[in-house]
Amino acid sequence: MVVIDAIGEWDTVSIWAADYRATGQARYCRLWAQQYPHSIGLFYSAITDRVGLKPMDEEYITMGMAAYGSDPDHTALGMEAELVASVEHLRFKDNLHAGLAPDFMWSAEPEDIAAGAQRLAETLIYAVMARARSFGFSTNLVYAGGVALNCLANRNLNEYFENIWIMPSPGDSGSSLGAAALAYGRRLVWRGAYLGTAIGGAYPRDACLDSLLSVGICGVASGRAEFGPRSLGNRSLLADPRGSNIKEQVNAIKQRQQFRPFAPAVLAEHVDEYFDVPSGWVDGRYMQIIARCRRPDLFPAVTHVDGTSRLQIVPQDDSGIRHLLEAWYHTTGCPMLLNTSLNIRGCPQVNDRSDADRFEQQYGVRVHS
Repeated sequence: MVVIDAIGEWDTVSIWAADYRATGQARYCRLWAQQYPHSIGLFYSAITDRVGLKPMDEEYITMGMAAYGSDPDHTALGMEAELVASVEHLRFKDNLHAGLAPDFMWSAEPEDIAAGAQRLAETLIYAVMARARSFGFSTNLVYAGGVALNCLANRNLNEYFENIWIMPSPGDSGSSLGAAALAYGRRLVWRGAYLGTAIGGAYPRDACLDSLLSVGICGVASGRAEFGPRSLGNRSLLADPRGSNIKEQVNAIKQRQQFRPFAPAVLAEHVDEYFDVPSGWVDGRYMQIIARCRRPDLFPAVTHVDGTSRLQIVPQDDSGIRHLLEAWYHTTGCPMLLNTSLNIRGCPQVNDRSDADRFEQQYGVRVHS
């Protein structure tokens, strides 16, 4: 297990071995750790602040912005020389919790800073993964901490481990499940991320399908809300990924920057036809995998400027989003939908039906339950 965070009490990175005693009780052994203030998460937050975004909140926007930068290798090398004392031991020259100097890379464009920071963050993350693998304890990786949400870095984890799993809420909010698992002390059976507030009734497959066919966009608020930062079909804004102007429409509804990408929810049996998926992922349901789209010309709404997509791979289960995708595919021949969270930038996600009603009234998008 590898945990990479901004600050986890004092540890900012820790590597653990985990197994089970003959009694079935879990056993953990800390193999290595780095402590505050030496932190990949705090570095990325300082960069987020430097490019004009909200630190400890909008790092995911920094990650999306990185695709627009030029010459990230050169920028990353300069950034490393100025900020990093040791890549191998994950040591920074200064406490980046205090942010960066106002004139840090003063002549560089925000997109170039983001691109360089993303590249340097990947270098540091992979140094941690190489250290974890060098202990030789296991070829399986459980990866946690807020930095585990950096999907771009996640694409190369299979160079270090054969089987990879990241829980759907690896950041601070996931600590509640971690504490419960520690108290339980035995092997868990993970059944999925739909753990939140329930909206009763059958999943509105047919109503969603009708809206998607007629106007190309709809909301859905049905069943239990997702636990974690990704909407996975129960509190989602869905759209046809094929339209040339759909991305702009959805970004306008959500009041987001136009450069921001969207994720496709795709039927598992068709994913390899359209995406070059990295190997090693035990579960691709949680939008933690970045893959190159094989046909960006067909799906411009869910393909980022760098030709990649953040995938939600929907398995052959009994979920509502699975049934909707099957109906959509049967009707259109398209095995995917654009899937983003049912909220407006900076506002909480729709939780119950009253929230859904307000969303409909304020933003003019039908939300089916």
